[in-house]
Amino acid sequence: MKLKIFLVFFMFYTQSLFGIEKIIDPNTIHKNLRCLVCQGQSISDSNSDFAQTIKLVVKDLINEGKTEDEIYSFMSDKYGEWIVFKPQLNAQNSLLWILPYIALIFGGFFIFTLVKKRQ
Repeated sequence: MKLKIFLVFFMFYTQSLFGIEKIIDPNTIHKNLRCLVCQGQSISDSNSDFAQTIKLVVKDLINEGKTEDEIYSFMSDKYGEWIVFKPQLNAQNSLLWILPYIALIFGGFFIFTLVKKRQ
């Protein structure tokens, strides 16, 4: 068992050590990019000319060796952050990312105090 864990760890470590890149799936990127012509559709689902052009741009960027994050930042810089379905955390949208966790913590604390008072 220890040998299997060691081999798995060694495999991941050597991949990062020798710079073996993760294979990028263009379909994942296509599903995460919004078509600006079609309301609410990803470029994977859309058949518009814009979606076809963006698919070609994504293919070219992958062939250039860009990572998935670099492709998303390129698209965000060119078309705005609205094009990415799952935007990255930054100073402008940090409250939107953190607010659900804050609400969950305060809600849990509120329920805990109500239950405690009833006992």
